Parts: sequence; C-alpha cells; structure tokens
Amino acid sequence: MRRTYWDARHNCYAYVCGDRNQIMKCSDDGEPSQTAGRPMLDVLLGQNLHDVCVVVTRYFGGTLLGTGGLVRAYSQAVKEGLKASSILTRKQGRKLTAEIDYSAVGKFQYLAAQNNFPILDSQYTDRVKFVLLLPEEKANQAVDLFTEATGGTAVLSLSDPVFYGEEEGKLVFL
Repeated sequence: MRRTYWDARHNCYAYVCGDRNQIMKCSDDGEPSQTAGRPMLDVLLGQNLHDVCVVVTRYFGGTLLGTGGLVRAYSQAVKEGLKASSILTRKQGRKLTAEIDYSAVGKFQYLAAQNNFPILDSQYTDRVKFVLLLPEEKANQAVDLFTEATGGTAVLSLSDPVFYGEEEGKLVFL
C-alpha cells in the first residue's frame, strides 16, 4: 500500500490470522500510540473475523483530529470497509475426479445433486469425467456412494484438501 499511496502520511494496518486468532498484529504507522492500529484490530476482533487484513490510508488534510478523533476515524473506516466487503466462511473440502461409463451418468448426476455436491467440470469423451467438490467430512462417504452407484466401475480419486468459500450461492476458491 505504501508503494501505491506513496504520498499519504499514514498507512495503518491490522490483521488477524488463524481460527483462534493465533497471529495478530497492528501498526499505527506514525500516528500517536494506540490511536490507529489497535482500534482497527479491535473492530476485527469485535466482528469475530479471522484470516483478514485491513489497511487504512490517511492523508493529512490540515485539521488535527486529536487522539479520540483518530480512534473514531480509523475504527469507522474499518467498519465502513467491512460493510462494503464480502465475508466468506472458509471451508475445507476435496475435489473428487470420477471417470464413469455413459450408462451411469444419469444416476451419478442425480446423486451429486441430491447430496449437494457441485459439479465443477465435466468432459465427455469415450467415458465421462466429472470433477465434484465435496465437504471434507463427506469425502469418504461420497467415494463409497459413487462406487456403489456405478457398480464399482467408476475410477475415483480424491484430491489433497482444498479451501473454498461460498458467496451468494457461488463457490469461491481460495
């Protein structure tokens, strides 16, 4: 942000990482102590947000705000930024790649829809290849389900864990 806003007086930041706030840091970047970074961090903690970083860039406009004014200004800037942002819940899952015969396509798609397993990709060649997204806790169950549904003829493989989120019903990969 300093490179982008090189002419600004202050680029204050706060961040929280980890599902139990294992890593937290904030910076006043030249503002009086505890008037910028800490109030910004308090907003993030008050909203119970994790794995997030905020930066507030401030230009000096000629009016001295005082310590109370700075605290209010930086806190309000973070609150407004959060209102304008999309907040995702990070989830862990696995991608399931399945190669099946054409005769099993209907049943496979039906089971995927019934279990809310989104189909991310499909390729139709001599066999049909699907890539699905599965919640981590249902991955092994899904393999058993699709193996049984295809009579053991499906070639199934699970990916390493992936992280994803949902925003307005659409998947977002992190």
